[in-house]
Amino acid sequence: MPASTAEQRRIAVLADSDTRWKWGALTAARLTSDSADSAALDGFLLRGRATPTPRQLTEVGVRADRLREVTAVEFLREMEREPDAYDVVVLALVGGAVQAVLHGLAHAWRDAAKRPVVVTGYVGVVYEKLTDGLLLRHGADVVLANSRYDAERFRTVYEGVGADAAAVTECALPFLGGDTYQDVHDPYTVVFAAQPSVPDTPADRMYLLDRLVRHARAHPEREVLLKLRSKPGEHTTHIEEVPYQKLVQRLTPPPNFRLVYGNMGEVLDRTDLLVTVSSTAALESLHRRVPTALLTDLGVREALGNHHFTGSGCLVSWDQLDAGELPEPDPAWVARQGVAADGSYESAFDGARAKVAELLARPRQAPLKPYYSRTTAPGYLPRILARHHLGADGSPLPGAPAADQEPGAVRQIVRRAARGAYRHGVQRVAPVIRRMGEL
Repeated sequence: MPASTAEQRRIAVLADSDTRWKWGALTAARLTSDSADSAALDGFLLRGRATPTPRQLTEVGVRADRLREVTAVEFLREMEREPDAYDVVVLALVGGAVQAVLHGLAHAWRDAAKRPVVVTGYVGVVYEKLTDGLLLRHGADVVLANSRYDAERFRTVYEGVGADAAAVTECALPFLGGDTYQDVHDPYTVVFAAQPSVPDTPADRMYLLDRLVRHARAHPEREVLLKLRSKPGEHTTHIEEVPYQKLVQRLTPPPNFRLVYGNMGEVLDRTDLLVTVSSTAALESLHRRVPTALLTDLGVREALGNHHFTGSGCLVSWDQLDAGELPEPDPAWVARQGVAADGSYESAFDGARAKVAELLARPRQAPLKPYYSRTTAPGYLPRILARHHLGADGSPLPGAPAADQEPGAVRQIVRRAARGAYRHGVQRVAPVIRRMGEL
């Protein structure tokens, strides 16, 4: 049995990007108590293209008792050595990585008398690859849905393929909060929340940037901010091939326009109008009752994710915003999306906490049993597992990297060089190759 109590549980969070680390760590706190001090938190950062930099981790503002970078195999070996070291393990990963780790944990804990409760979910708005992403997360004890709308969709998908849907648990995004918007700031502040991969073409991104700069010129009395997620050379959950920082160099913005970084909540503290295409920042803004606009300029399309906001009352164009129009959110839509602008947010995690507590109270946890197996997906699952150096049964493949195989300093240098080369290829080489192919 874990040595911890309900008041002082030990939680491990495995995350693969800055945004997922934020979601995972805050979810861990919400699942145990409203206070992060009630749980001992160990953070594991999955090594890869989006592993957060120290600057990104500082900006997220979430602290752990221990935090270190690992491969999937290193994480699994630690879980196998001490299966009762943690009460809860939160997998804050992309779907394929969740599935690989679930199979790895099933193998690691195959003989364990007691194991942690495994929790996973989504960082924000689920607007693409719903079925694929959900089935890759199946097998966790708890699959969190950030709204009533998501919980209904998740159960429908699982039941539709004959998978157990009991793990689906409704809650809310763990990072909603802050003071409710009341008074206009001086100066009036418009914030555009940029996204790394939406839209994805240079022309569309340039269009949005140009409209933002034109809005700043047309309203010199306003402060117009471009809120960015990462600096050039950094990656977050999605790949950003054409950073706005480079595009803005083609323009001559007015003095009331500038780029900002930092915690989204802190930026919202001074925001009078939040503009975006489909960012989860829109849900944070709506939660605080800040006027929120989802742009239709590039269409309302699944590829952009703004189709998720149909019915919200917040879909508008730059022309309408320039003319002074402010969207009015639909209360029923907002409530179904887990935004909890009505003050019910404090109880949003009660069901999830109760479910985790009930699972922890069992004398023995059932073995992890993902829907995907060698029987249901023999042509798909092995590829997913192999990406993380795991065999078909979830065991580490021969030659899988281990923590003690390389000297620490050499390992750090090689890893940073490889990551830098990858990012250079994504942001410099790949766009050039594509342009050459269009000639």
